[in-house]
Amino acid sequence: MNIHENPILDAIFSRRSIRKYTEEPVSRQDITTILEAGQWAPSGLNNQPWRFLIITRDDPRHSKLAKCTKYAHIVRASAACICVVLEKEAMYSEMKDHQAVGACIQNMMLAAHALGIGSVWLGQIVNDQATSLGALEINPETYELQAVIALGHPDQKGSSKRKDLSELMLEAF
Repeated sequence: MNIHENPILDAIFSRRSIRKYTEEPVSRQDITTILEAGQWAPSGLNNQPWRFLIITRDDPRHSKLAKCTKYAHIVRASAACICVVLEKEAMYSEMKDHQAVGACIQNMMLAAHALGIGSVWLGQIVNDQATSLGALEINPETYELQAVIALGHPDQKGSSKRKDLSELMLEAF
């Protein structure tokens, strides 16, 4: 099968991290669609422990958030950021809930790609939970920051390389 004939496989194989954006805002409808894609990710016991906070370019927390990461230039350039947090009381298994959030983030990035919106998963920002959650004005007793997804209309083409599949296999099959 040609992967380009299947829209899901095509999205998986063609999605790239985009770190440069135009000044054009991302529409509320596109952000809602992206969030809904994340909402449909699998989670253990269907507990859906993820919560979202949208920080747009005109929100004062946008510049505060940029100061929390060495990738500040990406946050500053983004039209919006999706802050993905785990609600601690909604969790039932730390490992499974972290895996579920990863699936949620992947769904959102694939949805963004399908809509022509560029995105990048910012993980380094979670290293200092207190500072990042403080910038977002979120209670660290209730939530744990998992990632920030920067969004915007692409101002670059993405590129990536992958290891040969044989390098990733524990055994040949």
